[in-house]
Amino acid sequence: MKIKAFAKVNIFLKIVGHDGYYHLLKSRFMRVKNLYDEIEIKEAEKFNIVGDINCVLRDNTVFKAYVELTRAYPESKKWFIGKEIRIHKNIPEMAGLGGGSSDAAAFLLLVNKEANLNLSTKELMDIGKKIGSDVPFFLADTDVANVYGRGDIVEPVNEKALNLEVFTPPIECSTPLVYKTYKEQFFNPADTNFDKISTEELLKTKKPTELNDLLMPALTAYPELNRYKDFGFFSGSGSSFFRIP
Repeated sequence: MKIKAFAKVNIFLKIVGHDGYYHLLKSRFMRVKNLYDEIEIKEAEKFNIVGDINCVLRDNTVFKAYVELTRAYPESKKWFIGKEIRIHKNIPEMAGLGGGSSDAAAFLLLVNKEANLNLSTKELMDIGKKIGSDVPFFLADTDVANVYGRGDIVEPVNEKALNLEVFTPPIECSTPLVYKTYKEQFFNPADTNFDKISTEELLKTKKPTELNDLLMPALTAYPELNRYKDFGFFSGSGSSFFRIP
């Protein structure tokens, strides 16, 4: 049992408000079809999660997805007896590409199918929201979507994923630090109509700084990023850039 967990880029990311705890977003996510992790489930002597995990297990998104799934649906726990979950990583971490969130979503989709849980997309998203703000997009299983609020409102866009070239410099960006820098030095939330404009038009007519409100905070927090900023557009809170070849 194996499933691909695709990366994403943010075509645009605009901060439109703040609810006291979280920044509220309008963004467009696009799947990157040539960059993906794989989640595999194999028969084993005992339940385990293994693979390219660069954190303690309790902080791994697949483990969090397992915990939230079995908490919400305790009957699912018996299915995991004698199963080993293997995480095969290709998506760079702390790079604005949603790798951890995609892994969690792919795990939930795979288990939902193989364990015959028959959970709806909404039920899966209710679990996903507890894991990370990007997880609902990946659970929607769509190439392109506009995403709102804290990431929990996902509206698919009738577009196909573009053939994008993604470059990730050898810099890991801390999302909390980038948002902190935005709040302290660049805070200026404003609504946008970018969600009404096609992706190709946005990429042809807008500058990287216009499309992503976190680009300047990231360049400020990580000055070494400046040497790569001419590559193209900026994804999420970084550190990856992308362009149409």
